[in-house]
Amino acid sequence: MSKTLASAKANFGTLPVFLTAISTILGAVMFLRFGFAVGSVGFAGTLMIILIGHMVTIPTAMALAEIATNQKVEGGGEYFIISRSFGVNIGAAIGIALYLSQAISVAFYVIAFAEAFEAIKPWVISEFGYELYDNRLFSIPALLVLIWLMVTKGATLGMKALYVVVAILAVSLILFFMGSTTYSDVFDSSLIFKGVTSDKSFFYVFAIIFPAFTGMTAGVGLSGDLRDPKKSIPLGTLAATIIGMVIYVFIAYKLASSASPADLVNDQLVMGQIALWGPIIPIGLAAATISSALGSFMVAPRTLQAIGGDKVFHNRYVNFWVSKGVKKTNEPRNATILTSGIALIFVLMGDVNAVAEIISMFFMVTYGSLCLISFMQHFAADPSYRPSFKSKWYLSLLGAIMCVYLMFKINTPYAFAAILLMVALYFYISLKSDTEKGMASIFQGVIHQFSRTIQVFLQKSEKVKEEEDWRPAVLCLSKDSFERYSALEMMKWISHRYGFGTYIHFEKAYFSKESKMKAEEKLKKLITIASNSKSNVYLETLISPSNTGAIIQAIQQPGISGQPNNMMLFEYKKGEIDWLSVIVDNYSVLKTAKYDLCILASSDKGFGYKKDIHVWIRQADYENANLMILLSYIILGHPDWKKGEIKIFATFPKEKLKEEEEHLIQLTSSGRLPISAKNIRVIAMEEGVNIKQLVNDISMDADLTLIGFHEGMIKSDQGIEMFEGYDKVGNILFVNTLTSKFIV
Repeated sequence: MSKTLASAKANFGTLPVFLTAISTILGAVMFLRFGFAVGSVGFAGTLMIILIGHMVTIPTAMALAEIATNQKVEGGGEYFIISRSFGVNIGAAIGIALYLSQAISVAFYVIAFAEAFEAIKPWVISEFGYELYDNRLFSIPALLVLIWLMVTKGATLGMKALYVVVAILAVSLILFFMGSTTYSDVFDSSLIFKGVTSDKSFFYVFAIIFPAFTGMTAGVGLSGDLRDPKKSIPLGTLAATIIGMVIYVFIAYKLASSASPADLVNDQLVMGQIALWGPIIPIGLAAATISSALGSFMVAPRTLQAIGGDKVFHNRYVNFWVSKGVKKTNEPRNATILTSGIALIFVLMGDVNAVAEIISMFFMVTYGSLCLISFMQHFAADPSYRPSFKSKWYLSLLGAIMCVYLMFKINTPYAFAAILLMVALYFYISLKSDTEKGMASIFQGVIHQFSRTIQVFLQKSEKVKEEEDWRPAVLCLSKDSFERYSALEMMKWISHRYGFGTYIHFEKAYFSKESKMKAEEKLKKLITIASNSKSNVYLETLISPSNTGAIIQAIQQPGISGQPNNMMLFEYKKGEIDWLSVIVDNYSVLKTAKYDLCILASSDKGFGYKKDIHVWIRQADYENANLMILLSYIILGHPDWKKGEIKIFATFPKEKLKEEEEHLIQLTSSGRLPISAKNIRVIAMEEGVNIKQLVNDISMDADLTLIGFHEGMIKSDQGIEMFEGYDKVGNILFVNTLTSKFIV
């Protein structure tokens, strides 16, 4: 098997990765535009451009090295890494944009190659009297030769050519540094950091120069042809990035000390005036641009081949055609032909300066994605993420932030255009894709770690125990989760914004493999129900053979919000008192836990139109008033109750009516609750009046009724009877508070 795999690729080592990257870094921009940068912003400004540019490229190179040493990197380079980390849908959206930028880069470098012939134009005019006014006379033949070489010979010949052009590139740089000018003879090195006067802004110059730093990932595209990608990609990429940065610093110094700012700005081949032998610079430019074009020409088809291999396109024939490779080496001949067509179109256009900026946008998105993957993996703490090379999370975060910042700083319209294009590509790919996982695994890991950190922080922090800051953290234990959804709905409303809720389905059984499997199936069903209803409730299941044991286990559940649970909610159906008896019998357990207690009595009416909430306040259980009013306000905050209103009914002795009415109005108004004075009704309680009958008569059309109770009622002869007798009323929430609540 290993021999078969070995024969299906070129088995390159580390050197091709380094040469592909360094030849792309030290390319056209270095020869044609670096003098312009030094002349426009000075040596100090150019150093700043190099520094800012490498605040993107070094974190990206380190992130790339980290990710590449954690997984088996196959064909497709950056695309493979991103798609296997973010998922195929997101990865392919970035990958298609990346491929287009790589394909257009071929045209960009070929056009830049034609600029090298500017040096011979005066000689052609003087010798032959013919003016070569159109550089396409050089660029089109050059591209056609490249296409012929890549289609017929593939990456192997491309690598051999790289050795030659990199050698020429090295000679041109050596002769450049050995050169001297009359300006350099009289240059005062103490003025090296002196500012220059220019009408060009810093970021305008940066936008022109930045593509010079974007070649460090070029070698990653050879991943499918490498003998040991985990070794070659980190070593080759990092070496090219760091060496390239050092060379750029020395070039900037050499330019600043060898030519005036005016000459640097006006002569794009000013390096030829400085070099020991002038013609080597156009030759070096030609070599650099051809090597960069070769690098892009080797990488782009492999990106497209990998995209086709993932069946990203909606047409299976397209996927098959672009992913098909030559039998022996898996050379992406079809993808190379398509890349050639794209490159030829842009070469015929002749000017891709505007396109070059959007190419930078796509590269920025790619680099930002790689840095983001690395940053998130650091926080996800996935045990399966064990790279042999490790970057630092803060470097990855810096790289991701810088990519986004620089995109908009360089060209805001193009930044939006690049993002919109990838969003459109994402929706196109997702339209018929069966893969929906995306970056869920990384993101979930990050959320788990973040949640843990917050939970531990909140537990260690000093708790604020002021009653004014009370908010409900509710536990609900229900054995009838699938018979009635009223308890789940109540939890949804309480947990929507102000409160936190944990809903526990009680499976009464001995703990066994079968009961555990049954509980897990019911939990999945509950999660589906909660997702469909857009609930913020945390869901759990509990297995116990004992009712009391289940309640004791439930009240010991930790709070999901970082604060302890403070309320218990039970639900039963009117007329079925078995579960209600269990709740009443275990009241002392809840009191020991210092939990407020709510018991929801469900009726066949349900919650009706979710319009009217009636709160009944009685002198016998006045201590529950604040909790009932707060709960009704919290429930009313859910969109289901957007047309609802709260009405308060208070029963007091006749002599206290006026006083209590004023107190209630003052209480609700000072608490800024949405209860108008006209919705507060104080009723005189006279002897012989049955309070239950009064509630039945007044609240028979209410959608939810809140009634208070206290410990004395539970322990008295009334017991269960106190919850009965409300046959005409819909759903009732019986409320008992164990701690004072203030409405402020």
